[in-house]
Amino acid sequence: MTQSAFRTLDDADLADKRVLVRVDLNVPMDNGRVTDDTRIIAVLPTIREISEKGGKVILLAHFGRPKGEDPKLTLAPIAREVADRLGRPVTFVPATIGPVAEEAVAAMAPGDIVLLENTRFHAGEEKNDPAFVEALAKLGDLYVNDAFATAHRAHASTEGLAHHLPAYAGRCMQEEIEALARALEAPQRPVMAVVGGAKVSSKLDLLGNLVKKVDLLVIGGGMANTFLAAEGKDVGKSLCEHDLTGTAREIVQKAKDAGCEIVLPVDAVVAKDFKAHAEHRVVPVDGVAADEMILDAGPASVEHVIAKLAGVKTVVWNGPFGAFELEPFDIATVAVAKAAADLTQKGDILSVAGGGDTVAALNHAGAAQEFSYVSTAGGAFLEWLEGKALPGVEALRR
Repeated sequence: MTQSAFRTLDDADLADKRVLVRVDLNVPMDNGRVTDDTRIIAVLPTIREISEKGGKVILLAHFGRPKGEDPKLTLAPIAREVADRLGRPVTFVPATIGPVAEEAVAAMAPGDIVLLENTRFHAGEEKNDPAFVEALAKLGDLYVNDAFATAHRAHASTEGLAHHLPAYAGRCMQEEIEALARALEAPQRPVMAVVGGAKVSSKLDLLGNLVKKVDLLVIGGGMANTFLAAEGKDVGKSLCEHDLTGTAREIVQKAKDAGCEIVLPVDAVVAKDFKAHAEHRVVPVDGVAADEMILDAGPASVEHVIAKLAGVKTVVWNGPFGAFELEPFDIATVAVAKAAADLTQKGDILSVAGGGDTVAALNHAGAAQEFSYVSTAGGAFLEWLEGKALPGVEALRR
């Protein structure tokens, strides 16, 4: 998929136009202050560019999961935070559609920025209700989607509007689409996927799609235990979906048929208690005692994965190798993340990562900044990896 498959800001005439911009401002808050502004920072380039080119920037966003109007989930405090980071005024409008919103937009001068109230205060948002879409469309001349994290949902402000107004990808959305295309649509081979996390059940579609797309599939975290159990190994008290061992064997067979090599841990760090600094030891994967649980991949497994990394050109990463939030069971995740970051910095590999746990794990390893691209999207990133079409992205195709 090339960049030209989608309409971007390069294709838009923004001067003096009312531009409805869907952004992701669903950020963590504590006492009225944003505690992690990653998503705000991500959309600033799009807001700035439209404003500087003389567009009237009308920001649309949701916050939380309100059931109807909920004063606790107003976007008012977030408007202040956006203005603060943007270094220019952002006017909050206490309505999403209707006369109050229409008057606020009518009063805008070129370059002005407003943030409308939480789109999810209206039931029509998540239902993609045509009447709500039309009421939103009345406020703008153009539509820009810069919220990849919400692109897997066909809501009014993420998909419906794209069929009512000329629609474009914002810079953050464009960067995300292009990074993922480089990693999976037309990648430099060999391609390695690292998939970790707790459960195979939550990543069945993902594994099924990846074995057809990648040359090496490295499986870590609790998921690896299910694959080890499928090989007849005793994993003790480890997190393991014993009812899915048959499915694990099917995935292994699919991988064989597709010429994809599956890489599982060969040794493990085990403990009797799931807590930080629990007494632990390193054992081969067939040496786990009945009262022990696997909490991380062992040093030989780490060496093996790092050796494999040296032979690939592209890495797609989703999920940690162990219980990285508990020291010292973060060692495998940190070591492999740093190795991937080093190879990226040397220009040897393209590295793309995403998903909530993954971002947290890479930040913990101090490696996130050194990857080629780290997606802040959770569900949308996973669905893309699963090979599913994302409604909010599809609507931006030329």
